[in-house]
Amino acid sequence: MTDWFGGRDAVAQMKAGNDLLMPGTDAQKKAIIDAVNGGSLDVKVLNENAERIVNYVLSSQAYKNYSFSNKPDLKAHAVIARTAATEGMVLLKNEAETLPFSKKIKTIATFGNTSYDFISGGTGSGDVNEAYTISLVEGLTNAGYNVDNEIKKMYTDHINDYKAKHPKKGFFQEFMNPTPPAPEFTPDNSLFTKKAAEADIALITIGRNAGEGSDRKVDNDFNLSESEKSLIKNVADEFHAKNKKVIVVLNIGGVIETNSWRDNVDAILLTWQPGLEAGNAVADIISGKENPSGKLASTFPVKYEDVSSAKNFPGKEFPDQATTGMLGMKQIPAEVTYEEGIYVGYRYYNTFNIKPTYEFGYGLSYTDFKYSDLALSSNTFDKKISATVTITNSGKVAGKEVVQLYISAPTNKLDKPTEELKGFIKTSLLKPGQSEKIKFTINPEDLASFNTDVTAWIADSGSYVVKIGSSSINFKQTANFNLPKELVVEKCNKVMSPQIRVNELHKRGF
Repeated sequence: MTDWFGGRDAVAQMKAGNDLLMPGTDAQKKAIIDAVNGGSLDVKVLNENAERIVNYVLSSQAYKNYSFSNKPDLKAHAVIARTAATEGMVLLKNEAETLPFSKKIKTIATFGNTSYDFISGGTGSGDVNEAYTISLVEGLTNAGYNVDNEIKKMYTDHINDYKAKHPKKGFFQEFMNPTPPAPEFTPDNSLFTKKAAEADIALITIGRNAGEGSDRKVDNDFNLSESEKSLIKNVADEFHAKNKKVIVVLNIGGVIETNSWRDNVDAILLTWQPGLEAGNAVADIISGKENPSGKLASTFPVKYEDVSSAKNFPGKEFPDQATTGMLGMKQIPAEVTYEEGIYVGYRYYNTFNIKPTYEFGYGLSYTDFKYSDLALSSNTFDKKISATVTITNSGKVAGKEVVQLYISAPTNKLDKPTEELKGFIKTSLLKPGQSEKIKFTINPEDLASFNTDVTAWIADSGSYVVKIGSSSINFKQTANFNLPKELVVEKCNKVMSPQIRVNELHKRGF
């Protein structure tokens, strides 16, 4: 099946095995009927398409009269949503144990639009069809904190007024041209001075939403807007002058620039877009009820130009080939030739020594962990090797650690990054002083890379280094094993070769 309105030639799509064209337009129907009547499309092809769809329906649970319930356990589901959100949150900065809040923290001066209008999920198909969303201030209130009411009224009035003047459009109109979020409310500077004297601590949210139908931009999306930068600086100046701390909560779906402002604040908590129990989950982390254990699955670069695809994206457009798409909107074909090759994400930063703000796999905890006793089952690879390591909670509170295994490979015939992630395991909740032994299994496919010259997945012979650590650059234990001869893991058929030569990025010597 296609994505909605995917493809330009309905007849060719049917012949290619597209059983279902979504959502199906009058033009597509006419093209198919005319092709059958004209003899350019055999009705046998339509029968094959229809047969596969019917077989799918016949095998569905609904057709088999599955006894489903319309009485879900919503309370249990909310607990799962709340737990999933806290497990994925990443503590990026925590100077002088700013988090979790001490018992003396009672009143919070909460700034930022998304403190009051939290983003639970992305746009388009990445949206969350939530029954409700617990905002950040609701979560803080539920946890027993006092949220400053004067600030709350200013922000809620601003957001409600904007939404009243900019109501959301219908589904397709909103998909193609989403209603922008309310511009960041900018309080008067005198308010910062006043609240620095009244509140115990300041909390600022920075919000971003994107996804299907709403692509990100560098200015005012990856980079902070001038009003956001001003908000952070002004709040930090006033609260720090009173020896009070400032926390930034990132309610975002993708990486943003943090290097230029992170030194102004005491703690940064990356919550992502945490679903319907969002505010409660954030409060669990901030209060210390839960210890953050999430790790970054994306690198936070110092600047956009540091991203390996920055030189290629967004490519070039072909206005002379424009067509009319869904809802009569003009569609201009575009082409991007990505030249970074295998050097995507941390593989690029590590290999070419590009220092990020926060590296892949990074994430702080309220406790500390010790890595020890890394051992391999063999010094020579033969079908598989296991690696075990002991993780000990060496801090003062219970917590979980995500243990990551990276491999550095020899480079005989293959161009390889300096390190590649091959496995990760989160420990159970370890009490202070408690240990857990973690076991990884390294299989042949973990060593292999695709060699276009021989159209196969192969592993170079030579010495491999196993690196165990808490991020893509913070390695705690290492061990070596040897692969005596080149290993062909999988032979493939040569298909879908690029139509043009791609000048892929390589390390020196390849």
